[in-house]
Amino acid sequence: MCGSIFIASQLICKKPNRTGANSLPGVLRPPQANARIRARIKTPRFGPDMPLSRLLKAIEESCSHLASSVHIRLKLMAEGELKDMEQFFDDLSDSFTGTEPEVHKTSVVGLFLRHMILAYNKLSFSQVYKLYTALQQYFQNDEKKNGIDESDMELTNTEELEGKMEKEELDVPLREEEISCSGPLSQKQAEYFLSQQASLLKNDETKALTPASLQKELNNLLKFNPDFAEAHYLSYLNSLRVQDVFSSTHSLLHYFDRLILTGAESKSNGDEGYGRSLRYAALNLAALHCRFGHYQQAELALQEAIRIAQESNDHVCLQHCLSWLYILEQKIFDSCVLLEHSVNKSLHFGLPYLASLGIQSLVQQRAFAGKAANKLMDALKDSDLLHWKHSLSELIDISIAQKTAIWRLYGRSTMALQQAQTLLSMNSLEAVNVGVQQNNTESFAVVLCHLAELHAEQGYFAAASEILKHLKERFPPNSQHAQLWMLFDQKIQFERAMNDGRYHIADSLVAGITALNSIEGIYRKAIVLKAQNQMSEAHKLLQKLLIHCQKIKNTEMVISVLLSIAELYWRSSCHTIALPVLLQALALSREYSLQYLASETVLNLAFSQLILGIPEQALNILHTAIEPVLAHGAVLDKGCAMFLVAKCQVASAASYAPQKKIEALESAILNLNEAKTYFAKVDSKEQLRDVLYFQARLFHALGKTHERNKCAMLFRQLHQELPAHGVPLINAFK
Repeated sequence: MCGSIFIASQLICKKPNRTGANSLPGVLRPPQANARIRARIKTPRFGPDMPLSRLLKAIEESCSHLASSVHIRLKLMAEGELKDMEQFFDDLSDSFTGTEPEVHKTSVVGLFLRHMILAYNKLSFSQVYKLYTALQQYFQNDEKKNGIDESDMELTNTEELEGKMEKEELDVPLREEEISCSGPLSQKQAEYFLSQQASLLKNDETKALTPASLQKELNNLLKFNPDFAEAHYLSYLNSLRVQDVFSSTHSLLHYFDRLILTGAESKSNGDEGYGRSLRYAALNLAALHCRFGHYQQAELALQEAIRIAQESNDHVCLQHCLSWLYILEQKIFDSCVLLEHSVNKSLHFGLPYLASLGIQSLVQQRAFAGKAANKLMDALKDSDLLHWKHSLSELIDISIAQKTAIWRLYGRSTMALQQAQTLLSMNSLEAVNVGVQQNNTESFAVVLCHLAELHAEQGYFAAASEILKHLKERFPPNSQHAQLWMLFDQKIQFERAMNDGRYHIADSLVAGITALNSIEGIYRKAIVLKAQNQMSEAHKLLQKLLIHCQKIKNTEMVISVLLSIAELYWRSSCHTIALPVLLQALALSREYSLQYLASETVLNLAFSQLILGIPEQALNILHTAIEPVLAHGAVLDKGCAMFLVAKCQVASAASYAPQKKIEALESAILNLNEAKTYFAKVDSKEQLRDVLYFQARLFHALGKTHERNKCAMLFRQLHQELPAHGVPLINAFK
């Protein structure tokens, strides 16, 4: 009887049902918090049909002596006639009869059997025939599969087969062929399939069906039940994965249409259900258009949502509209007042998620405005209290990722590294299934990208490659966050090519960077042109980029462009023209609290003073700027700083007494050795060549012939590999 229960549970009629809007728990509620649609799903305990071989294994584990009886009974029904299946259900009914029945009616098994018998008795003759046909197909599919396995078994030994079976039993996630629905599903099976896939899309997209396979299964599901609203919703989420504007809009509109037609919103919310669906449909449509950059269409949809929400006096919906209004207005002008009003109202109406997101946006805006880091961290600490109080796991991750980005913006790489490690070592507060990766969110993608770049800056390219490899596995190219690691991967490759002097390779990478981020791409194109001594083209490109960045208020890029323009003036022997440009960059970096860029600008000013013949003054200001560079800077910047110190020491030693001059030159050689170590770590061959040339000259001045010859030999090897471009050594800081 135990085996009969297992079999019968798989043979319930798969009649599609017209499902209400709330039959999939958590997925279909209108978006709370940041007005983005999220799939929050509790997995039901029902699923697609388990393969017969797997079912027999489960029976054998619990009732080993019944497994063969179950297989014989099932074979009898599948290979016999319809009356054999009817006899099976008659036997089930007899289990309750007698003075000592085999199963009590009120037991768990008894209730299940009675429910199953009742469902069978309600079937019409045509439905009974369909059930019997499905049973035969179910058995025959397994027989065909076993036939294939038996032929393959001849090619494998017993140990390999046992190891494979053990591995399959331990793998909790279902295979794609087991997940897919080959025919009409029952309501519970459809709910399980949708909830499982939506949960995987949220937590671990790599284990979900591919976009094409998932859409095929959804189309198959909708073919049997076109009004299944949840299927349209999952189709919407699936279309977002591949950035399909038309399909995602189509599915979203169909979802809300079916939601209204089924009447589920009206049942759960009274007469307001219809209007509620309409206003949230308009709000979600605005969010969709905003995501794809259609700001004019998004504004029109948002105005419609605001109008309907005001008519219904829905303050929660209005708060979400206000948040999206800030996002749209931000594309045109900064509006801190609107955002502060949104945060206050969200706290008033008890919307901690939305309030916290508003605080995060305020902190980000204040960071770009140059506010002090301690005030920003205090604000983030207040938002963290909200997160932990309400167990908002996703916002905890966002907050830590925000701190990582802020410390990177301010040039504190050590603090950024600490925050990144904090997030990576945290466990999610949300329960997920075994075998599903936790924290496959944008926050983790951002932190891992920063971590890869930090390792690359310190010369650990192998570690950076491992991190990027992990990112590629965790966020496949067709996932929504893949563009993050694609950009960082291209940037790291570009820097390595520039350090190695392979400008043609760096130039080929510019197109990929431009496709992902146009500003970064144009800036790096100018760097390549500058390295190739195409000064006029590089200057024109940098001037256009400077005007554009000033217009969009990208201060960090403005300062970087100004430093590159100053270097162009040095290379063109226009040293006095470079000074006002550097002073402008220094004023901006100090105004916006960009400490690392300020230190780099001071180093450039020191180099300008060296060129203008005042090395003593250059050494004085170097002492104030070199400490942040050595503490938080990239290895290449550390090498350049130490190289500059050595140059200033040599230039200052010209007026010293003989003994003091020798000490200054020996100190300069030590600094050059340190610079050489830094340059070797990032494989910067051009900088190594310059250091070796400088060291050979100093050893010659000190009369150290052996050391001079050694440096000269190494210089010659690099010089033959990287021929000079005709630019004097003194006219380049980096």
